[in-house]
Amino acid sequence: MNDELQNEIEAINSIYGDATIRSISVSAAATDYTLTVPGQDVTLRLVFPDQYPDVPLRITAVEGVGSSSRKGFGSHVLTIAQNVLATIFTPGQVCLFDLLQELEKILDEESTVHEEKSEDRHRSEEPQIPSVGDTNNASEGVAPSWTLSTAVTEKKSVFVARATTVNSTAQVQSAVEYLLATDKRASKATHNISAYRIQTVVNGHQVVYQDCNDDGEDAAGGRLLKLLQMMDVWNILVVVSRWYGGVKLGPARFGIINAVAREAVVKGGYHND
Repeated sequence: MNDELQNEIEAINSIYGDATIRSISVSAAATDYTLTVPGQDVTLRLVFPDQYPDVPLRITAVEGVGSSSRKGFGSHVLTIAQNVLATIFTPGQVCLFDLLQELEKILDEESTVHEEKSEDRHRSEEPQIPSVGDTNNASEGVAPSWTLSTAVTEKKSVFVARATTVNSTAQVQSAVEYLLATDKRASKATHNISAYRIQTVVNGHQVVYQDCNDDGEDAAGGRLLKLLQMMDVWNILVVVSRWYGGVKLGPARFGIINAVAREAVVKGGYHND
């Protein structure tokens, strides 16, 4: 197993759980793994050639499907995973984290549509009763479009940054709340450090808003905000998630936090590095 693959697998298992990816066989030319799709009772077989990531991994078969899964669901997931892989793979770049992100997103959307159809069917069969009461603002949120960094693993701690466009402090709050409400990995992170900078016009006057949140990682938010200031980027929110691996990193953690944040900012087109 090469170092890039080992680091990628450690990062994935740190985020999703130790049993997510498991080695099942090793040969001179390739290593086979099983991948249990997060949030789904489906296990796929992955084949990593020794040349990975210069050449793509292969998703070859369904290894197992839960008894409660609908008929044909395993094959459906296999087809989606193979199509996603064909779209995201770039020679020389690890892609397993991106594969899981996109696969989980598609399956969650499908599940939501299925649940909505089921609820609509039940509603049509039940008398409609007018309701009065509080509205759930979280359910009305619009999903922000995040640009993600590469996951970085250091002594079993995993760091991932994401960036999105914001034009008001209300959008900042909504984006963070939506992320934590809909992304299972982010909601389980030890820290979700954030910083934002907004430049807008109010009543004909230019107004600047900027702030940060350590989320328990002392001094990390301020350093993240300082990075955004030094990069001179505006109308941006950056959230860096850290899953603590049990080993203290000391000041080195700030360098990693800023490194993944910078990558997300550049990848999102907010700054030309």
